[in-house]
Amino acid sequence: MSALAYDGAAMLGRQLRRVRNNPALVVLVQTMPITMLLFFGYVFGSALAMPGEEYRTFLVPGLLVATAANGIMTGMFQAAQDTHRGVMDRFRTLPVSRAAVPLGQALADLVVSAVGTVPFLLAGLAVGWRIEGPAVRAVAALGLLLLFRFACTWIGIFLGLLTRNEEMAGQLGSATFMLPLLSNAYIPTDDLPDWLRTLAEWNPLSAVTTALRDLFGNSSAPEGAAWPVAHPVAGSLAWCGVLIVVFVPLALRGYARGGR
Repeated sequence: MSALAYDGAAMLGRQLRRVRNNPALVVLVQTMPITMLLFFGYVFGSALAMPGEEYRTFLVPGLLVATAANGIMTGMFQAAQDTHRGVMDRFRTLPVSRAAVPLGQALADLVVSAVGTVPFLLAGLAVGWRIEGPAVRAVAALGLLLLFRFACTWIGIFLGLLTRNEEMAGQLGSATFMLPLLSNAYIPTDDLPDWLRTLAEWNPLSAVTTALRDLFGNSSAPEGAAWPVAHPVAGSLAWCGVLIVVFVPLALRGYARGGR
């Protein structure tokens, strides 16, 4: 086993134990999307042109992607917390691969996210959402969702290493709630003003949300949409690729330099 794989597995175990020792946070993270599904689906759904059940079918993929984007917040907070408390400095004195520490955090977040997706999907089925397409496309949708979460986590790790302060990271991380609001996660973008629709459709969340709706068989891409939404699977893969290529090296460099 290579040094990176061995050290990465050790850091993965450390991060998973960290999650296990903070069960309240895990419960909050897993129940919040379900609460939003019930609130948005039954309260906001009645105020939209879509019938209630149709809106909940529309909403489930959007909330899945909005939850995946929260990887920015969790990645930022955990990296900033470890940096602020000196944990990263201690790791840098050990004979371990420099890539192993942030990689272990990103992989642990991916495992927790995959497990946390299950109860939300069950809640979605309970409120009327259904997978209308073939099973293989649904599996592809979940794989794409986790890839997007992985990419978002690296953004958070980089920003957390940059801020070096868990309080500041918590404040900046809370601003990520704006990202789904500027996308098609919660509402269709067809009737938005042209400039706002363009902004929303070039938001990476819109491409991934549309891809999930397409792969689950819930709906297809709207006509006249920007390229990432008109070709949602290709657009989502492109966005994920760009985010990973940009932020993984930045995060690794930030860890090697002590966040400076």
